[in-house]
Amino acid sequence: MSERASVFPAFLEMGLGVDLVGEDQTKVARRAVREAIGRTSLPGIVDLVPSGRRSDMRVEVTVAVPRPDEVDAEAVAGEFPYGQVTVRAVEGGLRMPNGTRAAPGEDHLVCAVAVVAVGW
Repeated sequence: MSERASVFPAFLEMGLGVDLVGEDQTKVARRAVREAIGRTSLPGIVDLVPSGRRSDMRVEVTVAVPRPDEVDAEAVAGEFPYGQVTVRAVEGGLRMPNGTRAAPGEDHLVCAVAVVAVGW
């Protein structure tokens, strides 16, 4: 079964975020989003959005992390300078020992993968 995005995507970008110590699910989600948007530019998006305003651009973020219930969606949405942003955290990403033999909660690294869809 396929899922249809609620935004008509004119643009898709992916990003990876890593937290080496601390297992902070929001931190890795924000880093994944920053990587995705940090290497893109959408100067013509205002010509595609029917209203012509960046504030009406729709941004849908799906971020995969090991513990999605710990992601602060508002903090992740705050990474975007404009648009109507929605964030959905799903189970995924990666959690594995980081080799430090530190205390629990500090002895694993976590990775997040984000897909950012921009449209109207």
